[in-house]
Amino acid sequence: MGIFDFLSGQFIDVIHWTDDTRDTMVWRFQREGHEIKYGAKLTVREGQAAVFVHEGQLADVFTPGLYMLETNNMPIMTSLQHWDHGFQSPFKAEIYFVSTNRFTDLKWGTKNPIMVRDPEFGPTRLRSYGTYTVKVSDPALFLREIVGTDGEFTMDEISYQLRNIIVQEFSRTIASSGIPVLDMAANTADLGKLVSKAISSVIAEYGVTLPELYIENISLPPAVEKALDNRTSRGLAGDLDEHMRWSAAEAVREGGSAGDAMGMGLGAGLGMQMGNMRMGAGGTQASGPWGQAPADPPPPPPVEHVWHIAENGATSGPFSKARLGRMVTEGGLTRDTMVWTQGQDGWMKAGDVNELAQLFTVMPPPPPPAPPAG
Repeated sequence: MGIFDFLSGQFIDVIHWTDDTRDTMVWRFQREGHEIKYGAKLTVREGQAAVFVHEGQLADVFTPGLYMLETNNMPIMTSLQHWDHGFQSPFKAEIYFVSTNRFTDLKWGTKNPIMVRDPEFGPTRLRSYGTYTVKVSDPALFLREIVGTDGEFTMDEISYQLRNIIVQEFSRTIASSGIPVLDMAANTADLGKLVSKAISSVIAEYGVTLPELYIENISLPPAVEKALDNRTSRGLAGDLDEHMRWSAAEAVREGGSAGDAMGMGLGAGLGMQMGNMRMGAGGTQASGPWGQAPADPPPPPPVEHVWHIAENGATSGPFSKARLGRMVTEGGLTRDTMVWTQGQDGWMKAGDVNELAQLFTVMPPPPPPAPPAG
């Protein structure tokens, strides 16, 4: 090998990065002390950016494309190297390739419960988790604020800090949203956008952005979930006869025989019948082995519904029917106001709900026009 062949081998004339990983955000070109040849070819692929660093100072940033490294396309390097009057010798510079692709399916979750004040349950605790995506929006700023001189920077090195920011902004947003706990599942998309917008303004100082954030689940404490299940069960058991039939069917479904189911239903019905026969109409025990059959017990009082109101994309409530009546009088509730209560299939106009329609008949209609003057 001749001396000129040896010297030419010391100079790098092709610069590129082929990423074979899924989590590398920044990779430093392995120069190994070699100088870069003036006029060398730089290849920046789609989803990449190349940042030149000269003696510790950020210089030129190259977006996807093929470049000849000359003075006309390296203005900052030209100024730092004093190439203003032309220079064609090899030069030294550190080159960092930055991935500008989206890093997807990243996990986040609340480490501790979030305290919120719910209009129906009062103070309660929530937990949540989901996924998010990250993208480098400013390669130079990201290199200066986060990476530093790290030769290979991966997503794991920043994900912990991002998760802390997400949880902080999620907690603040969820606590100030005013959305009832039972309505949060229907508003996770809007909550995700609010949290993502709040986080983007914070992490923009790092040169990264959060294109997407998904809330996969919002859960209540086990005690509250159990109370909700009990409330639902009580609602289903409003009709005792229907409840007995349902209990018998559940016994068969869970592995019992038809005889067991019939015995369960017969035993429950017979127990209630004997209890009623032992008590007379005045609360005294009836005479005879079975006694005189007392009058049927009064039906249970009807369950009073509470109502939620939706206006301008926000919900409020719950309100009692009496409170809604006052709102009609005050003009805060009209026939076109959207309302919802438990057991109702979706939101409906107040005037279309039989239970509320009578509220609008209390107000008299507009007076007839005055007769013309004679």
